[in-house]
Amino acid sequence: MAASERMLSLLKKEISDFLSSLIGYLVMAVFLCAVGLFMWVFPIEMNVLNSGYANLDTLFTLAPWVFLFLCPAVTMRLFAEEHRTGTIELLLTKPLTEWQIVLAKFLAGWILTIVAIIPTLIYYYSVHQLGAPKGNLDTGGMWGSYIGLLFLAGAYVAMGVFASSMTKNQIVSFIIAVFLSFICFIGFESVSSLFTEGSVEYLLNSLGINAHYMSISRGVVDTRDVIYFLSFIGLFLLITKTRLESRKW
Repeated sequence: MAASERMLSLLKKEISDFLSSLIGYLVMAVFLCAVGLFMWVFPIEMNVLNSGYANLDTLFTLAPWVFLFLCPAVTMRLFAEEHRTGTIELLLTKPLTEWQIVLAKFLAGWILTIVAIIPTLIYYYSVHQLGAPKGNLDTGGMWGSYIGLLFLAGAYVAMGVFASSMTKNQIVSFIIAVFLSFICFIGFESVSSLFTEGSVEYLLNSLGINAHYMSISRGVVDTRDVIYFLSFIGLFLLITKTRLESRKW
């Protein structure tokens, strides 16, 4: 069996294991219900029907915060369960490189997160129908926001995979991933506000995920933002790979 086939087999196994458990569907349902309630039910300013504007700003404002918990919930078992049951040793002896193992688990987590995003397209259809005139919606900005959301999910999942590789306890993995995601999403931006010097503030703000997510959400996919997200994901996957390799030292 080729290495790519073995990696694909591991990828399918991870997705199957997640979807075969009740928690998998529960996590996705909580995400969709939370966003749906804020968009359509709760009588608040963010409610689409109350705002008077046909847009999906509520979805793309809430999603990064809900993803702070969704992505760690998806990834918390990826390596932690392997460590707890002792199957990590068996996994590392298979004809797969550490890179292939890490990449397979990352892609599994990312795909599962994308699966949770797909049903939100019904919100796009609903807002599209509610526009006056019908279809009066910033489609470019909407698709840009979805692309930004996919990159954001990838960054959260990469941190979640790393957190899962650090411990045998899924709850500890979840907490570490939430903490890392929060710091990288809004932490740098909060610290940058403490500086009055423009260059320092700009640098710190640029290190955070939110600045790049907001940039893509405007509907213009800037190469710098894409490179940032790919580099961010690659960095955490590299750290995870190094973490696995350290077991051999």
